[in-house]
Amino acid sequence: MGRLRWRVAAAVLPWVLRWLRYGRRRRRLRREVLFFPSQVTCTEALLRAPGAAPSALPDSCPCGLPHGESSLSRLMRALLAARVSLELCLFAFSSPQLGRAVQLLHQRGVRVRVVTDCDYIGPPGSTRSHLVLSAGIQVRHDQDLGYMHHKFAVVDRRVLITGSLNWTTQAIQNNRENVLIMEDDEYVRLFLEEFERIWEEFNPRKYTFFPQKKKSH
Repeated sequence: MGRLRWRVAAAVLPWVLRWLRYGRRRRRLRREVLFFPSQVTCTEALLRAPGAAPSALPDSCPCGLPHGESSLSRLMRALLAARVSLELCLFAFSSPQLGRAVQLLHQRGVRVRVVTDCDYIGPPGSTRSHLVLSAGIQVRHDQDLGYMHHKFAVVDRRVLITGSLNWTTQAIQNNRENVLIMEDDEYVRLFLEEFERIWEEFNPRKYTFFPQKKKSH
């Protein structure tokens, strides 16, 4: 009788484990679409505690902004979920709120790498100013005449964030934009491969010139 039980258990166990893995995978998968322009809301609660609701700040918060959810706060929440790594590939990155979120991740020990267009590394408020000088985050940029026009992020090599949105205050508050947040192994793999390809292509050791002509959009 004991041998029979062991045989039944041995036969059933692989199916049970497969079902458990499938169940966990289904629970993990994320699909979220964000549309902009976004309502201007207070995001301080997210920066203090990433899992907190925007309404967690006391009513005495002096900012005067609404404390509800918004497309911006949901985007920040997806970013602040990073625990190991964050890859950013962005045409323009000057949003103070998103910049603070990325800085906070860097301070927590998350490996952050940023690829951006060379036209957006110099002016005040640009990626170069508020990421490299202030926090020491790795940033690489193109040196050719075409725009580095990608707009995507990969969180923990598991969650893809992509869409039309430039990470700027202008785009967030005024433009009609979209962002897709999704967990899909195949799409994540493809975007990571593209990031690594560009990251290596934009290695400063390979620079031979800097663009002198104005790029055509």
